[in-house]
Amino acid sequence: MDYKQSGVDIDAGNEVVRRIRSLARRTFTSGVLSDIGSFGGLFRLGSEMADPVLVASADGVGTKLKVAFMTGIHRTIGADLVNHCVNDILVQGAQPLFFLDYLATGRLDPDVAVQIIEGVAEACRENGCALLGGETAEMPGFYADGEYDVAGFIVGAVERSKLIDGRTIVPGDALIGIPSSGLHTNGYSLARRIAFDVAGLRADTHVPALGQTIGQALLATHRSYLTLVRPLLAAGAIKGMAHITGGGITENLPRVLPEGVHAAVNPAAWQVPAIFAWLQATAGVPDDDMRRTFNMGIGLVLVVDRDRADWVLGQLRAAGEPGIVVVGAIEPGGGGVVYAG
Repeated sequence: MDYKQSGVDIDAGNEVVRRIRSLARRTFTSGVLSDIGSFGGLFRLGSEMADPVLVASADGVGTKLKVAFMTGIHRTIGADLVNHCVNDILVQGAQPLFFLDYLATGRLDPDVAVQIIEGVAEACRENGCALLGGETAEMPGFYADGEYDVAGFIVGAVERSKLIDGRTIVPGDALIGIPSSGLHTNGYSLARRIAFDVAGLRADTHVPALGQTIGQALLATHRSYLTLVRPLLAAGAIKGMAHITGGGITENLPRVLPEGVHAAVNPAAWQVPAIFAWLQATAGVPDDDMRRTFNMGIGLVLVVDRDRADWVLGQLRAAGEPGIVVVGAIEPGGGGVVYAG
């Protein structure tokens, strides 16, 4: 018996590396000092910042992968992975420098792997982030045939004096919500249960209320907010930011608040997208569960001085975001989120 007979195809792995090398090279920035295939990726920090602080994060896509397996569409998964990680460091004011990816599967399918990395590379280019390296692991007997898992690791930098940490947030500050593009990468265990078990749909079933198939609705790409928010960071207009991921506004917004305040959020301030309304109506999910599971149409919340709120709203709307709204305000309190209105 040889290694291939045990389920690991080294030649397939080499083929994947060969095909993704050019994809990764297209993302390289001036700071990259190594090529794909090195044991470790090399990146040189520039001299643009006087006192740079590195900001790092790691994440995955969760059970959204199950929808990709059902549809055979894998390219958006790579973009989901990058954009989620970009947003996680953006909330502290960081600009992305480089990204690493990890792909594990039972049997390596080069075509599927390349689809995923194409999405990773495209999102890296759009965010000005170098795809510095990664790992592809073939693990027979560990994953079911046709299934895989992915994870991403990102490093960015921010000038220490411009770090966004919420310390200056005070009562009266405005909460501005920026729309999501759908579920992003959270709540899929519940969403899949509702769509495929409760409603009995297939991934290619067209849902009139959504105007598309359920598979298309659930695979909507997790958007990046970097380009939209970058000018506001340069203007010093943001006191705090929360990326609304698992736990929704309920769990994520308090993570950026100082002691002595809470966030008063008005759920009626924005139009909840059809996908969330459909999921709730189909399975009778309580409001509290919806708000702690899904982003409910708000993917990023900014905390800004109330005197600058109108200016921030104008800048965002001028950038092509008509759905930007004030979703609430900071009030004296003991932490957490209070829903009212």
